[in-house]
Order: sequence, then C-alpha cells, then structure tokens
Amino acid sequence: MSVPVAVERPRPFLDRERRAQLTQRQREVLELLDAMFREGFADLTMAEIAARAGCSLRTLYALAPSRDELVLMVVDRQLWRIGGDAQRILREDMAPLDAIRAYLRAAHVAVSRATDAWSRDLTTVPAVRQLVDSHNEYLVDVTRVLLDSAVGRGDIADIDTAAVARVLAGLGRGFAAPEVSRTLRSSPQQTADEVVEIVLKGLAS
Repeated sequence: MSVPVAVERPRPFLDRERRAQLTQRQREVLELLDAMFREGFADLTMAEIAARAGCSLRTLYALAPSRDELVLMVVDRQLWRIGGDAQRILREDMAPLDAIRAYLRAAHVAVSRATDAWSRDLTTVPAVRQLVDSHNEYLVDVTRVLLDSAVGRGDIADIDTAAVARVLAGLGRGFAAPEVSRTLRSSPQQTADEVVEIVLKGLAS
C-alpha cells in the first residue's frame, strides 16, 4: 500500500537542486537551528541566532536572507523528513485501515517535539502557516484516498470520507495547540494516536 500517486505532494520550500547544494556545515547549522527554535525564536535576531549556533553571520545569510526564511527551511526539512518516514511505513500488503493507522501515527511525530514556545512563534510567520497547511492538506488527501479504498473493499460503511479524513488528519495539529495541549491528560502525539484508534475501530465495527 504505497501513497497514491494521484495525491499531489506539497511543494517543498527547498527544491531538490537547492537541497543538494547545501554544504555539510550548512546542514549542521540547520540541525542546530531545529533544536534552538523549539525554545522560541520570535525575539531572536540573526546575530543572536549566529552566536547561539556558533557560526558566523555570513554562514547564516548564505543560507537565507532573514530569520523567517531560516524558520521556513527548518520546518520544511522537518516536515519532509517526517513525511518520507511515514510513506516508507506503508506496505503493499496493508489493509487500508491499517495503512491509515500506521501513516498517521508516523505523521504525529511532527507534534511530539512541539513546545508551547515553538507552536506560539510559528503562528507569527504567515509563510510557515501556509507551509504547514499544505502538508496537512496532503495528509487529508492521503487519508481520504485510503478511506475510499476501505469503503470500496467493504471494510467500512459508505461514509463521507472527505469529512472523516479531515478530522483524522487534523488531530495532531489540533492537540498540539498550546491552549489545547495543556488540557490533555497525555501528550498531543499519544492523544492523537489514541483518538485515531477509537475512530478507526468505530468505522470498522
């Protein structure tokens, strides 16, 4: 069960050619920024980022012309890495509901490392919101196609797969919101996994 080719993938912020041009040092800096930005970045200047990352301003500006574009690069690399891992989990012999379960569980890794500061500051960068939206729409589309397959096989009733897919694919993101996550009894990732399981069992029954 591979990700359906009919589902259009989100456009990456860094295309393949630009990713290939990154030097080893630039990749190392991006990894450092990934960890740094999780503690919040809205108040950081490029000079402060360079100092904390132990690199020169020249190195940063060679990567991106602004802090917000650095954030975009970090988020883009993270989402594509997680998306690739999620796709590799899917196997040809998987039943559609098992594929949805495995796929969304892998995708929920994206919220496992979210902090309140990270989630809050991401909302201050419109381009990041658009990037995250595009990846979430991809999750919705893949989930819908797999639900359609489950309906076609008779595994579940003929439901509104577009509506259910949007609910399932939005769980991780919804639970990771700071105002929501602090009300949960467990982590956003675990909560999302548990609710997906409840919904899928309900559909199968």
